[in-house]
Amino acid sequence: MLLVAVGLGLPQAPAPAPAAAPPPATDIYLVPMVAGVASLRNAKPTPLSVAPGYDNQPMFSPDGQRVLFAANRDGKQIDIYSFDRASGRQTQVTHTAENENSPTFVPAGAGEPGSFTVVQTEPDRSQRLWRFDADGKHPHLVLADVKPVGYHAWVAPDHLALFILGQPATLQVGRAATGKTDVVASDIGRSLHRVPATRRVSFVQHESNTVSSIKEIDIDSRVITAIVRTVEGSGNSDYAWMPDGRTILMSAGTKVWSWTRGASGWTEVFDGAAFEWAGISRLAVSPAGDAVAMVVTEPGRP
Repeated sequence: MLLVAVGLGLPQAPAPAPAAAPPPATDIYLVPMVAGVASLRNAKPTPLSVAPGYDNQPMFSPDGQRVLFAANRDGKQIDIYSFDRASGRQTQVTHTAENENSPTFVPAGAGEPGSFTVVQTEPDRSQRLWRFDADGKHPHLVLADVKPVGYHAWVAPDHLALFILGQPATLQVGRAATGKTDVVASDIGRSLHRVPATRRVSFVQHESNTVSSIKEIDIDSRVITAIVRTVEGSGNSDYAWMPDGRTILMSAGTKVWSWTRGASGWTEVFDGAAFEWAGISRLAVSPAGDAVAMVVTEPGRP
């Protein structure tokens, strides 16, 4: 009995912190669009980055010749890489001890040509927005007091929208010059995009457990307008705009669907099952609308 009493009186050691989940095993393919969205039906994908492990979050450069993406090559942390479409060469761009994710080219006027922003996981696990030069050098903190940043999109040279992690996640719009942001929506998805040739940014808002919609906000008036319900079964509701600012592509399972303003519903335009893909998530469309980068679950993964 004494042993039991003593045991009960001992302080309990704190439970160890759970290990961070490894990033998903994903590949990136480039799918040509030789004659608009309809040509995706017969398109043949080519590998952009298919190394074992994490290859994700592609973004085209303004001239469409480069694709930045995040990848884990050494099993330690995620760095930013560049794919040159003309040569097919990959180049490591950042070489830091921290994780860099969500590479995003900055608009003209927001930095030197070719510079880009990332969400960096800092030593204290803070996630903030940093800008790098085109060669991955000279990191500069963009919004010192805004964290934890999950994803972001530039809307204008001094304005950007951010997905801020939390319960629920919030959409914040702010200015780099002031470092200040305002919460404009909550319970949003991770996919943020500037609506081409506008001062609006689109986002997904979860309206219930079963209903989500793509919406857009004007960064000047802060007016939010609903655009269209997401595709059924779209999971993370990953989507991308075509350059015309009228047509959206959205992934769901192994398929990609399209919707154009004024249409009554979504139309299937591509199915990765023909290439034995397990699923498609993130999408990025080239500025010329001649290709789509698709993130694909690696074979054998759920």
